[in-house]
Amino acid sequence: MLKKRKHDRDDFSRDLNSDPVSAKKDSAPSFGPMSKEEKTVIGQHISVEGVVRGKENLVIEGSLKGTIELEKHQVTVGSKGQVEAEIHADSVTISGRLIGNIHAHGKVEITKEADFSGEIKAKRISVEDGAYLKAVIELERDSKKPEMPAAEPAGKVSPLSEKPAFNIPLESVKGK
Repeated sequence: MLKKRKHDRDDFSRDLNSDPVSAKKDSAPSFGPMSKEEKTVIGQHISVEGVVRGKENLVIEGSLKGTIELEKHQVTVGSKGQVEAEIHADSVTISGRLIGNIHAHGKVEITKEADFSGEIKAKRISVEDGAYLKAVIELERDSKKPEMPAAEPAGKVSPLSEKPAFNIPLESVKGK
């Protein structure tokens, strides 16, 4: 075991000292700019408590209790995930169990395997048939869409209803 660790450390330092352009694609770790596809996975046998902040997507298959702050990235609670958290993210997908509040800039997707209890504030939401959902949901309006005019108070006559639909003289209606 000790020999393996030393070997891993040597590979790690070799990666740091090598030319990043000529480095192999399958070598790890990579310290270059992150792409949108990069993600961190909290595995099924991992438990995390506290605040999670970052600049990449997060997939949770283990358990997490606390706060997740990934404002411009995707948070996914996998089918085996157990999460109790306040989540601030671009988009959120729930397939496991989540208790808490979600603040998403984009879409919240709740799959049929999901078990969610809490509050959702997002621009869009989708819920698959079969999902368990106990939530308060607030969907934000798109600032580009015009607001609907307020309904007229009861008892007030609309200008359209003051004019008859047909202007037929009574004489023509009477039998000839």
